[in-house]
Parts: sequence; structure tokens; C-alpha cells
Amino acid sequence: MNITDIRIRKIYHDARLKALVSVTIDGDLAVHDIKVIEGPERLFVAMPSRKDENGTFRDIAHPITSSARQELEGAILAQYAQYMEGLAAQAEPIPPPGDEDAPVL
Repeated sequence: MNITDIRIRKIYHDARLKALVSVTIDGDLAVHDIKVIEGPERLFVAMPSRKDENGTFRDIAHPITSSARQELEGAILAQYAQYMEGLAAQAEPIPPPGDEDAPVL
């Protein structure tokens, strides 16, 4: 499996659901509505699902092997972390001119 693109589509700040993500595989297949969820011990990835007539949620698309799941989850969580770091860096105030502690740009 070659993950060719991961896009963070939407961020949620006040819920267990942290983000909605889209993934492109081999440049040919897109999977949308993958969720990044804050669990009790760590972030994890939940695949897109649909509620069936019995009220049970079933994945619409999912990795078949545990190694594929680990690869996909690792790539998504790394991209999410990088995205959140970028947002945090944008929010940092720029020091006024003449400040000795200011970073050199």
C-alpha cells in the first residue's frame, strides 16, 4: 500500500472527535471521513462507517491486515500531529523588533 496523500479536512477542538481526514492510496483510491479520535490513553483512527438497519455500525472501508492498519494509522496520526504543530506555530506571537530573544528569520 502506497499512501500518496493525507488531507486534514476538518478539526474539532472541544470533543473526542479531533479531526476528519481523507487519504489517497496509490494515487487512485480516496477514502474520506476517516476520524482521529481521542481515546482514554491515546489518539486513534476510526475508519468511515455506516449504521445498518439493526443499529450496528459497520466500516465502509478498512485495512484488511494489522500491518496495513498500523501503517495507515501511523501515517494519519503523524500528519495530524504535523498539522497541529503548524497551527500552533502560526498562533505564536511575533516578538517586537529589537528584542534580543527574537528568532532570526
